[in-house]
Amino acid sequence: MTDLVSIFGGEWFPPAPKHIDAPETQLKDAMLGAGLKPPDIIHLDGKLHRFQSGTRGEAGHSKPGWYIAFSDGVPAGRFGCWRSGVELLWKAQIGRVLTQVEEMAQSRRLAEAKAQRDAEQAKTREVAANTVDLIWSQAGAASPEHPYLQRKGIKPHGARITGDGRLMVPLYNSDGELSSIQYIDHQGGKLYHPGGQTGSMYWTVGSMDDADTLYIAEGFATAATIAETTGKPCAVAYSASNLVPVTGILKAAHTAIDICIVADHDASGVGQRYAEQASAKYGVRMTMPPVPGDANDYVQAGHDLALLLKPIVATDYLIHADGFSAQPAPIAWLVKHWIQDKALVMVHGPSGGGKTFVTLDWMLHIAASKPTWFGHKIRPGNMVYLAGEGHHGLRSRIAAWKHHNGVSNLNMWVSKSGVDLNTSAGYLKVVEAVRALKIKPDVITVDTLHRFMAGDENSAQDAKTMLDACAALMLEFDCTVILVHHTGVSEEAQHRARGSSAWRGALDIEISVVPAKADKSIEIVQRKSKDAEMAAPVYVDLLSVPIPGWLDEDGEQVTSAVVVKGEVPESKQKSDGEMFSDFEKAWWGSGAEDRGGAPYITQSVMRDYAVTNGLAAFPKSVAAGSRRNLIDGKAPYINKLIDAKFIAPQENGWIVIDDGSASAMMLKRNSDKQ
Repeated sequence: MTDLVSIFGGEWFPPAPKHIDAPETQLKDAMLGAGLKPPDIIHLDGKLHRFQSGTRGEAGHSKPGWYIAFSDGVPAGRFGCWRSGVELLWKAQIGRVLTQVEEMAQSRRLAEAKAQRDAEQAKTREVAANTVDLIWSQAGAASPEHPYLQRKGIKPHGARITGDGRLMVPLYNSDGELSSIQYIDHQGGKLYHPGGQTGSMYWTVGSMDDADTLYIAEGFATAATIAETTGKPCAVAYSASNLVPVTGILKAAHTAIDICIVADHDASGVGQRYAEQASAKYGVRMTMPPVPGDANDYVQAGHDLALLLKPIVATDYLIHADGFSAQPAPIAWLVKHWIQDKALVMVHGPSGGGKTFVTLDWMLHIAASKPTWFGHKIRPGNMVYLAGEGHHGLRSRIAAWKHHNGVSNLNMWVSKSGVDLNTSAGYLKVVEAVRALKIKPDVITVDTLHRFMAGDENSAQDAKTMLDACAALMLEFDCTVILVHHTGVSEEAQHRARGSSAWRGALDIEISVVPAKADKSIEIVQRKSKDAEMAAPVYVDLLSVPIPGWLDEDGEQVTSAVVVKGEVPESKQKSDGEMFSDFEKAWWGSGAEDRGGAPYITQSVMRDYAVTNGLAAFPKSVAAGSRRNLIDGKAPYINKLIDAKFIAPQENGWIVIDDGSASAMMLKRNSDKQ
């Protein structure tokens, strides 16, 4: 006989039966899981029961919850809440799989429950429709002075008023029959009349007579703002989820007119999601404010809603390539090859690596109207520096820079603290502060990104919200936005921005500030330049500078650092051939002069080329053979070409003496002329 004790490792007992709660307890748990407050006592008698669901509602109408449950066979039923729109099937767990007969019986019971629920709901909706029709017909017109209308800056548009001072706005079906009312209190709190149907219901603000465009929005204030801005009608869908059915109804009724859904820009993305569904399903336009909030918030923040809502016609969207390319559109620069005008730029580097010093150096050069930055031409402008940290250090850095560069006045403003640009409040605080300056900023710098973004920089959604805020600032002020950000900690991550890959995809220019190592200089290198050729790296050092009149509490001199020209590593210096290529480009650009059949270029032409293309500093006036000319790293630029026997001084410039190079250049010039 088999020894079971040896097999099971001891005396064997059958498993304890699994505990199954009573059906009434299971139904209560299901209600709690759906966010409803269940009644104290559950009746499994197949009748419809009402209960206080715990959802927000008016006093005196506190039983919007309902359930129908059967106890015979396997307990099952339905439950829900008419106020919140919840409706769920419920089946009790009995600890085993149902037989086919039991499943059929349960399906029949659930169908009966649905029929009872539908009948009760139809009865409730009929009563509600009759009630709201009476309330609406006896109510007076709302005054334009109503606090809610005043705060939103809109007109009543036919809204009415309750006896206790709340606004009333109607919900109609597609046949124009009133189904419910939405009540809006002075603070903007909204409630529907209990029991009335709201799904697929809407109200149109403005006249449809001769309308060629119809807008659809979620709320009354949004719709009123759109109608007043455009002079076109706007339908109120009352909720994001209602955008889809309302769009379907209006599309079927108005097949010949342009329909545009104006979604709310909410943090959850719900408004955008439902608007996109409706747009895709019914082939209508959709738009959304580029910053958090709805269309009313957008207008109150001072933005141009009419421009946002403007329809795109074919001639606006598609133009012929010949005409497109015939219009000159050179890139506009604030710092030639480095800081593009009206662009999104990111400067990143590790903590303490010099990224703020470099960014500040650019901004101060622009704000001080300096002519060049290490040979790169500067266009003067107004700077706004949003500083999220280190204000004491920033103060000394600016003072040291002004002293070192002999500057007394700057067209630059600095924030007192950081804000969260991912919120409407933070964004509007920045916008209103910049507007108050009464100047147009050319650059807004955000230093550092994480001090102005409370969300997760690794989250694509949070990154998108921040990028939307930057895009809105660029649109609002027609300016460049520079984000100063950190790199990752690992060696491999030192050359890319920390966080989501969404950052890099949105940038026009990406710049790394690589810290100095040993005796090496700080390297400033472009990682991305969307619309132009990548600039050659620039090498800088930080020079300690005493600040006149600044003494610490012990009477010792206060110093700070400024950016100065650094040493180009030997491995990064240009070869003779590369330098001669720059010389040849300058010659072609100057008209390809010659002296005695050999290519010739003047000092002034070479100087202009060097400044325009950021080669290096060039003295204003020197003799052609001087040992002080175009500086590129350690060695004189022109002097290296002289030493390499490519060129020689002549007159007020240089002539090409390398026979092969001179012959090739002249041969090409003469063939082009023929």
